[in-house]
Amino acid sequence: AAPDKVFPHLNDLRNWTAWSTWEKMDPAMKKTYSADTAGKGAIYEWEGNKKVGHGRMTIAESTAPSRVVIQLDFFVPFEAHNMGDLTLQAQSNGTLVTWAMYGPSPFISKLFSVFVSMDKMIGKDFEDSLANLKRVTENN
Repeated sequence: AAPDKVFPHLNDLRNWTAWSTWEKMDPAMKKTYSADTAGKGAIYEWEGNKKVGHGRMTIAESTAPSRVVIQLDFFVPFEAHNMGDLTLQAQSNGTLVTWAMYGPSPFISKLFSVFVSMDKMIGKDFEDSLANLKRVTENN
């Protein structure tokens, strides 16, 4: 799908339920949204089982139809504060969506990364979510 068809699925936090892998890990997850669910300043907070924990996403930047930057604040099962960067690039056959996550890496995180690859730990969830996003946007 073209970037202008993909962008609303990223920019409106209510739309994440249709494609985010984490949404399916706890169907009973408690969700709270800000009054505005799309664009800069939109907030989505969740509280669920051990797989999804408790956290909050806030759209920090929104540039239609090319980029959405999300501030991710995790509270349970561990505290972490990261940024998620979703960029959309038009291609001849659709849109290339790149999803990166970055943030501070205190000593304990660096030590943890020696033994556990973050890419192996959550990379598949990112890939599955992007595949779901592809299906959702192409079927609309």
